[in-house]
Amino acid sequence: MRRMLRGRVPHLFHCAFFLSFIYLALVLAGAISLDNKEKPYIDPWETYTVFGALVLYFLRLLTLLTIPQVLCNFCGLLFFNAFPGKVKLKGSPLLAPFICIRVVTRGDFPKLVRDNVTRNMNMCLDVGMENFMIEVVTDKAINLPKHRRVREVVVPAEYKTRTGALFKSRALQYCLEDNINILADNDWIVHLDEETLLTENSVRGILNFVLDGQCQFGQGLITYANEIIVNWLTTLADSFRVADDMGKLRFQFYVFHKPLFSWKGSYVVTQVGAEKKVSFDNGLDGSVAEDCYFAMKAYRDGYSFNFVEGEMWEKSPFTLWDFMQQRKRWIQVIPINVVLENIAVVWGLVGKKHKFYIVNKEVKIPVTV
Repeated sequence: MRRMLRGRVPHLFHCAFFLSFIYLALVLAGAISLDNKEKPYIDPWETYTVFGALVLYFLRLLTLLTIPQVLCNFCGLLFFNAFPGKVKLKGSPLLAPFICIRVVTRGDFPKLVRDNVTRNMNMCLDVGMENFMIEVVTDKAINLPKHRRVREVVVPAEYKTRTGALFKSRALQYCLEDNINILADNDWIVHLDEETLLTENSVRGILNFVLDGQCQFGQGLITYANEIIVNWLTTLADSFRVADDMGKLRFQFYVFHKPLFSWKGSYVVTQVGAEKKVSFDNGLDGSVAEDCYFAMKAYRDGYSFNFVEGEMWEKSPFTLWDFMQQRKRWIQVIPINVVLENIAVVWGLVGKKHKFYIVNKEVKIPVTV
């Protein structure tokens, strides 16, 4: 009881501050008036001319496009505990299916990868995991120390996928090739970036997710302000991603079990059989924002998603330039992916879905990496 109160009381304070902030913002914006003074009426058609008024009305209506995301963020932050506390195991780790923790890297920072592999392995062992391995997929050989729980996969420079997938998609698809993959269809993969660190709560959450087995895909919370902060500005800018995870990501998975607003490329838990069917072999248009593209394909194919309890740790980009380049890639590619997928859906509605496969699209998009 005391532990439950420790989590709920901070959440109640969080809700009170959250609602108070929204109320204050509405007052300052003039949407809520605290006095009874009558405001002067302004006729927009006379004041701004017809063209000016139409432009202003159009710009105001554009803000309505954000309502679905705003509502899901609001509900996720309000109705789900923001301070859940320690994750409790719902079954024995010894009974969990086999889990492969897969790290994809270019191999530019071998010491970072080696250190994080050791740290993540020790975390898994501390929680009691037995049926697991850590697999590092790299473009350049890292020469990890030999260990029965560690596997290093070097993607050959000459390897090409059927549709010409590039970058991370190419590496992920290489792992799924029949002569490379050593996992069974009922095993599970936890996708991490090279800087991602497991925590005790995240390992417990992953174990609960795979023991439940009701959904084929899952994702959890990633936080950035942990341990040594390299760049305070980019870390602060990434705080909105934490709010996204705790808000709309959690709400869409708990309530709808669908990636209505996409997902991230790290802290992704997938069942091997489902991942192989969805595939990362999606050509050029599915190679830059491969996480978004993969989520849309899985959504289209009817797979189920859920939120994974527990947080993982990551670092924000170390420089402002890296931060801007990261956002640039997202802005360039994600909207185009959404448009292409909507075209496929409309094509399917008119009975010609068999003639429009995502991997065969002829559309070529501008890519800046």
